[in-house]
Amino acid sequence: MTDALGWRRKFGVIAPSTNTIVEPDFYSMTVAGVTAHFSRIHIRNQDLSDDANFENLLVQIRSEIGSACERVLTCEPDYMVMGMSAETFWGGVEGNREFVRQIHEITGLEVATGAEACERALNLYGARRIGVVTPYQPIGDANVVRFFGEIGFEVANIEGLKCPTAVSIAHVTEPELRRAILAVNAPDIDAIVQCGTNLSMVRLADEAERWLGKPVIAINAATWWMALRENNITDKVYGAGTLLRDF
Repeated sequence: MTDALGWRRKFGVIAPSTNTIVEPDFYSMTVAGVTAHFSRIHIRNQDLSDDANFENLLVQIRSEIGSACERVLTCEPDYMVMGMSAETFWGGVEGNREFVRQIHEITGLEVATGAEACERALNLYGARRIGVVTPYQPIGDANVVRFFGEIGFEVANIEGLKCPTAVSIAHVTEPELRRAILAVNAPDIDAIVQCGTNLSMVRLADEAERWLGKPVIAINAATWWMALRENNITDKVYGAGTLLRDF
């Protein structure tokens, strides 16, 4: 039998319990016949005020992610999507591969991650020198720089917003994000990447591409794009950037 609403694909999505942005973002970019079904990782301590606390968030994610995957499997999804990004950059390329292997071993399904989605998007645009905006502490930024460096991209500028808690990431305003975009931009920057799935930047990235004249990759848009295209769903989505509109 075919699912009445997810008749093309049902995506199982894993997100932290503190994240209030990625779920509505994914819903806003969905297309007919595709549904997203969220399972939450319980974040008991959302303090991100320094590097040690930021690492503790990842410890919590690692201890809970297996259970979150098992819960969402009960709706029989066709494909997995990671609604979080820090863990997908952690440890560079090998860290990302190990993370994907872990999810595949638990679920038996293929998986879209923010890190791999950004890699695919940057290669598609032919970008090499990039600016990056994150909500992270310095240790998170260092792992983002490491990942991109290992796959052949130069992070020329990075703006880590150092959000003090996991929930406060969603409180970053559009003017603050606009300033961050401009801070990492320069004439020799080929593209701008935004990390952190709880930052609300899909709509702003779409606008920024027009006034900067270059790709601005919001991680939620990139991850959703990868999930759709990996499942041979080529529908255009408008208002979420050139990736979903043109590729």
